Parts: sequence; C-alpha cells; structure tokens
Amino acid sequence: MEDHDHTRGHLQGKFKIAIGLTSAVLLAEVVGGILTNSLALLSDAAHVFADVFALALSWVAIYLSTLPATSKRTYGYHRAEVFAAFINGVSLIGISGWIFYEASLRLISPEAVKSLQMLLIAAAGLLVNLGVALVFVKESRDNLNVKSAFLHVLGDAASSSGVILGGVIMKLTDWYVVDPILSFAIGLVILAGSGRVTYEALHILLEGTPRNIDIDDVSAEMKKLNFVKDVHDLHVWSICSDYAALSAHVYVDVHSIRAVQNALDSVNNMLREKFGIIHTTIQLECGEPGSPEALLCNFQDRAEDHDEEIEALRTKG
Repeated sequence: MEDHDHTRGHLQGKFKIAIGLTSAVLLAEVVGGILTNSLALLSDAAHVFADVFALALSWVAIYLSTLPATSKRTYGYHRAEVFAAFINGVSLIGISGWIFYEASLRLISPEAVKSLQMLLIAAAGLLVNLGVALVFVKESRDNLNVKSAFLHVLGDAASSSGVILGGVIMKLTDWYVVDPILSFAIGLVILAGSGRVTYEALHILLEGTPRNIDIDDVSAEMKKLNFVKDVHDLHVWSICSDYAALSAHVYVDVHSIRAVQNALDSVNNMLREKFGIIHTTIQLECGEPGSPEALLCNFQDRAEDHDEEIEALRTKG
C-alpha cells in the first residue's frame, strides 16, 4: 500500500502542472474564439474547459484515495476516482450535444472566420495538450480516473489538429462551412471517448468483474491447487480501476490448523501472482461439497501432532 500511496502522491504533482497549462489554453481559446468568430475554436475551448474540470476532479479524487480507511469508510475513498471518471464521461457527452447543436446552426448559416488567428491559437493549444497527454500516458493504462482525464486531453489534441487543418483550408479557400464540419468531427471524437469511460466507470460502480479478469479462469486456477476440492460463492469486483478484490468459499482437503494457514497462503499467492488480486476474503470449508458438515472445518482426531492447538481451539469455542 505504501507504493500505491506514493504513486498517488506523484500523480497529484502531475495534475497540478496539467491544470495550470490547460487553464492557460482555455483562456487563449475563449478569447481567440470570440475574436475570430470560430465555432470550431469555441468548441475546442468547451472541450478544454471540460479538460480543466476533469483534471481538477481527478486531482481531488486522487487526493481522496490517499486518505486512510475509517470505521465508516472501510475501503477508504478509492471509489472517489471511479465516481470522478463517471462524472467526467457524462460531462463530455453533454458537451458533445452542445457542439452538435451549434454546428447544425452554422451549417444552415455559415459565418466568416478569421482563419489565420484561429490557426495560430489552435497550434499553441495542440502543443500544450500533447505535452499534458505525454505526462499521463503511462498511468492511463491502469487507472480509469487518469484514463478519463487523459482521454479529455487527447481528444482536445485531436480537435486542435482538426482546427488547424480547418484554418488552413479556410485561409486558402474562404470555404467557411469547414468550421461547423470540423465541430461535428470534434464532437464525435469526444463522444466516442466519453462513452467508453462512462461505461467502464458504471461497470465498476455496479460491482462488475474487472475487465482484465475472467472469473472462470480464477475458479479453474484455484481448483488446480491439489488441496482444493471445489469453489463456490466466488465474487471478483473492483474497489477502483487498479484495485481488485475477491471473496470465495473454498472446499479443501486439509488435516491440521497449520495446513489451513498454508492453504490460505497458497491461494492468496496464486491470486496475487496470476491475477494481481491482493485483497481477498476466503472461507475454507471441509467435508464434501454440499454436505451440512462442510460449513465448518472439524479438526477432531485429524492431526495428532497438533493436539495443543486443537485443544486451544475447542476451549475458545
């Protein structure tokens, strides 16, 4: 968990830098979009605003995830990251709708655009967005919250590229209908990315099985252990995008208290090494699967070399 928290602390520093740079781009594109009368640039600015919001929300979520668990929040605040990703995804879907509406109006009645100024502002925005995207490219592979912010920034880099292309076309041809066409394209890029993030976040919030884990494979690997007879009531879910948890009832063939501990260690080691699952709750059960006596392990007359341990267990019971 120390490495986990250290990674979170490192990410917070990256988010501070990204928020500052992206805020500067937002200001430039809002002012530039108004001065140049470019809907594409204003659409990009709307996306950048969503970027700033997404980055800030992700930053807060990262901070919350570093807070310790409490008696009322036994898993801590890890789910804040998933909730942030969900809000980011939904906000992007809303922004896409606004862009489509405004672009439709411009298609009906195209307006002149100061294409050279638009091109220069978009070029500056592209450079900043590419820099911010590079900052998060590594963490975006494993963390859904970071991925949602990364997609915001990457989508904005793509839309800035489109705005640059549109600026060149309008400068050379005065064909101003390119502006709303580009806006539609930008909206589609935003919608595609936001749909994926929203779905993944909702999947985690609904306790779905992590996308990189097949629960049948988990069960099969557990049954490969020579002391495991059967597995049932198996559940695998995500606390957050990079933190999976598991609970299961496992029928085992063991004959001593020490063997029980060894069995638990073996199961947990296998789950950690093959599936990356480190948070587990496993109930070991003895007897034949489905039999009433399988509810609890009965060690009576099963291990002569552990008489003292067995007597202590009886006394405690």
